[in-house]
Amino acid sequence: MNKKINIGLVEDQVLFREGLKAILQTWPDIEVVFESPDGFSVEDRLKAATILPHVMLVDLSLPPLGTREFGGIQVTQMLLEKYPDIRVLILSAHQDEMFIAQLIEQGAHGYLVKDSDPQEVYEATRSVYIKGSYINARTLRAIQHNMGKKLKPIKTHEEITKREVEILQLTCQQFTAEEIADKLFISVKTVNGHRNNLLQKTGSRNVTGLVIYAIKNGIVKLD
Repeated sequence: MNKKINIGLVEDQVLFREGLKAILQTWPDIEVVFESPDGFSVEDRLKAATILPHVMLVDLSLPPLGTREFGGIQVTQMLLEKYPDIRVLILSAHQDEMFIAQLIEQGAHGYLVKDSDPQEVYEATRSVYIKGSYINARTLRAIQHNMGKKLKPIKTHEEITKREVEILQLTCQQFTAEEIADKLFISVKTVNGHRNNLLQKTGSRNVTGLVIYAIKNGIVKLD
């Protein structure tokens, strides 16, 4: 892939933000094009930006706007509403499964703890950009343990075909449309068609939503 991945950073700690920026830009296919020290000014900064990020790395804990909270959850909600093409990768010091499940439920495309290895941050960024999500074992476990207990399934999956189940399972394993097409001996166009059908049938907004649906409905389980 020759095209650069444009990255945005929303992080209030200057030292961490500058360090992350320096690390990310050591990879030739990454370019940081947007920065914000808080969440509440992100929308205005994006309106003024000449280049929009493909992926936004957002800190979970950000400064409030007066008495109004404007952390990673609020930034994620704003981006989903105003900039749905920007994908959100949460960076947080919190390893609590509740936080992870909550952010994924809110529509974040992935979640990483701040002590992650730089290589994982890079791979997660690429995965969110190329595949539409980054769902590692920790995130899968958080969804299963927290969301599966407190929420009923979205709906029964009787309407989902056997082929769509196969594609959903492979999607949850983080395979790309091209890789799924190769495994199932079908075209990429057919894979994308099935994925679009799955989005409509499950009421999901994105690939991460499909993963949530699959776990809630027992289509994909952790060993």
